[in-house]
Amino acid sequence: MRQLKKIGQAELEVLNFIHDHHPATVREVADHFAQSKGHVRTTILNVMERLRKKGFLVRKKSGGAYQYSPKERKADFFHSLVDQFVHRALGGSVTPFVAYLVREAVLSNEEIRELKRLVGELNQDKK
Repeated sequence: MRQLKKIGQAELEVLNFIHDHHPATVREVADHFAQSKGHVRTTILNVMERLRKKGFLVRKKSGGAYQYSPKERKADFFHSLVDQFVHRALGGSVTPFVAYLVREAVLSNEEIRELKRLVGELNQDKK
């Protein structure tokens, strides 16, 4: 299991936005969060710099402004995050996670089909 640095809720929200809109400047991210959350630019700049220092973002200068991009693909990041949660919080057992999906999660028909497909792959791998 790859060790992830701790990531807070605000950092996760900003990282998610950048994953979906990269490369992104501080202004672009700040404008989004000013409208959706009421955060000011300096708050977003601080969050983005923390994410960069933790190794989640990279930046490069372009046209006088820094553009930030995720260091890894969104799918890889979330795989690592879920892996860490399963091992740390659930002791390596996915059963509580699956029980949550069955009892609590609101899943679309497409998500249910994808889960069934994945379970089918799991069954094939065990043969």
